[in-house]
Amino acid sequence: MPQNLRPERRDLQNSNSREHAAGIAHKQLTEKQWGYGMYDVIIAGGGPTGLMLAGELRLHGVRTLVLEKETEPTRYVRALGLHVRSIEVLDQRGLLDRFLALGRRYPVGGFFAAMEKPAPDRLDTAHGYVLGIPQTVTDRLLAERAAEVGAEIRRGGELVGLAQDEGGVTVELADGTRLRSRYLVGCDGGRSTVRKLLGVGFPGEPSRVETLLGEMEVAVPPETVAAVVTEVRATQKRFGVGPVGDGVYRVVVPAEGVAADRAVPPTLAEFKQQLRAYAGTDFGVHSPRWLSRFGDATRLAERYRVDRVLLAGDAAHIHPPTGGQGLNLGLQDAFNLGWKLAAEVAGWAPEGLLDSYHAERHPVAADVLHNTRAQMELLSTEPGPLAVRRLLSELMDFEEVNRYLIEKITAIGVRYDFGAGHDLLGRRMRDVRLKGGRLYELTHAGRGLLLDQTGRLSVAGWADRVDHAVDVSEELDVPAVLLRPDGHVAWVGDDQQDLLAQLPRWFGEAAD
Repeated sequence: MPQNLRPERRDLQNSNSREHAAGIAHKQLTEKQWGYGMYDVIIAGGGPTGLMLAGELRLHGVRTLVLEKETEPTRYVRALGLHVRSIEVLDQRGLLDRFLALGRRYPVGGFFAAMEKPAPDRLDTAHGYVLGIPQTVTDRLLAERAAEVGAEIRRGGELVGLAQDEGGVTVELADGTRLRSRYLVGCDGGRSTVRKLLGVGFPGEPSRVETLLGEMEVAVPPETVAAVVTEVRATQKRFGVGPVGDGVYRVVVPAEGVAADRAVPPTLAEFKQQLRAYAGTDFGVHSPRWLSRFGDATRLAERYRVDRVLLAGDAAHIHPPTGGQGLNLGLQDAFNLGWKLAAEVAGWAPEGLLDSYHAERHPVAADVLHNTRAQMELLSTEPGPLAVRRLLSELMDFEEVNRYLIEKITAIGVRYDFGAGHDLLGRRMRDVRLKGGRLYELTHAGRGLLLDQTGRLSVAGWADRVDHAVDVSEELDVPAVLLRPDGHVAWVGDDQQDLLAQLPRWFGEAAD
């Protein structure tokens, strides 16, 4: 029975019900019968999560449509950079050079509640830096990639209704268009229409504090701005005024309170008022490019999947921007989901593979929510939080504490629960040097990979899903590893029978 269609479109629901009653299976629903094309996956939302997912699906030949309600790319620069794990993800797909050419590398450190600490020695990555790159550029590069591999991107396509049955999902757009797909993924942001239509709970806490964010010009010399900002940030870490080029500055300043409707942008007068309140000057700000506000609401979807509809990115979780984890978390959701959903479409996914998306990513998001809550407390100027901040700063002088927090923020410390076994099991494999090149150079196609240092193993029966590389690395002290398409270690060892027992868990039954 179709679910979660908006009430005013019961005619569409009844139509789907009649088709179900008549026993029309998915494979029989030709374009002629429906009057519109059948996609494998429709993605609602053309932000970084949706575009990353589209690129991943197209690597496996999945017919993919991205629906973005905005007719033009946003000018808002919400996020300013990519953390280590996201950089690794781009490298795994051969995309990193594009981003490096348009970004700037910064040292790893100073993320946790804006406490300046150096990166620990020997961080477990070949990419020990943060890549400063505006979200607008990230969006553009991911859109170009999605289009290159054959994803269809439709701007001005606002989803307003959905209904699903055992054969697929029907979506309705604001202009009355109806589209059909086997699966739908909501990547449509914190106010997700898809999540609301599904009726998925979004428990958490509303915003307690709000911050103004915008880009505008100033009327004072750069050295004056820098001196004032240095003085204010000594006590107020939620404040910042910095150049972004062409004489424009990015301004971040605490708001006076929490707006009744955060969808309404602030005015330049509000920025001036708050700048004077915190800095004693408004820097003569003028000619704004854009103005916005954001809060510290913290919410996590109860479920990431309802039958043939899934959620990813901000549609599944929202949290304060402390530590710069939001965009990165969404990209990594897409990286986890893409190959699993493609396997379902292709028909070889083992039982429970698609459900493992929620099982693996929901706890990761919960941890991000916890650490951003903690960071917001540590940014407070109240005596209690300041005392805790001083104590934590002292603890972070111990390298293991500092390493733990950096690995948490950059997501290289994530370990999925694959059961008992080797310490590498469930962790992502960093890019190691091989005799014949680099590990990540072997992962561009988005398939599984057996890296075999013994030369005695085989993936016969799974060669259509798993590549076999016989090579050696001085940086890898195990005989062989089996990597999932997302680079997480699914098996470690040298026993062929043990390998054969693990391959079906992630890659389905062997081909005939």
